[in-house]
Amino acid sequence: MIILGIDPGIANTGYGLIKADSSRVTPLGFGCIRTTPKDESAQRLKIIYDELIQLATEYQPELFVLEDLFFSKNVTSAFAVGEATGVIKLAAANTNRQVYSYPPVQIKQAVVGYGKATKRQIQEMVKVLLGLKEIPRPDHAADALATAICHARSHKVLQLRERLRQS
Repeated sequence: MIILGIDPGIANTGYGLIKADSSRVTPLGFGCIRTTPKDESAQRLKIIYDELIQLATEYQPELFVLEDLFFSKNVTSAFAVGEATGVIKLAAANTNRQVYSYPPVQIKQAVVGYGKATKRQIQEMVKVLLGLKEIPRPDHAADALATAICHARSHKVLQLRERLRQS
């Protein structure tokens, strides 16, 4: 299964593509979609959308996985990330892919084994789990890869729950 993990943001949307086979994960690509504040919001969202469509076309992921929106103080940032998340979900829908999302604590738990892991601990584990020589840069790409790894480790449980619900 090819998974496109995404760390949503209006200025920087991290992405990470992995291939998951049983218990093994292999990196396929990662990076960051960058927009500039001098562009209007609509143009920035279009850039994110277009890049995601291009990634979906090139790598053919089976699904998109997002880190859930979590903001405790900056409401303006929360709205911008929410807009980016909406565009990401639209890109998934327009390419006929399902979207899954996980809260940060669950991603940390799945990747590091500890729900309060530091950013550095997550980056180190992403490097180790994917067999990379260096920590993925920028940070948003490492977060996106962690999100994809979380889904690779969680999807079997999700499938089992769905089967139980249908029976």
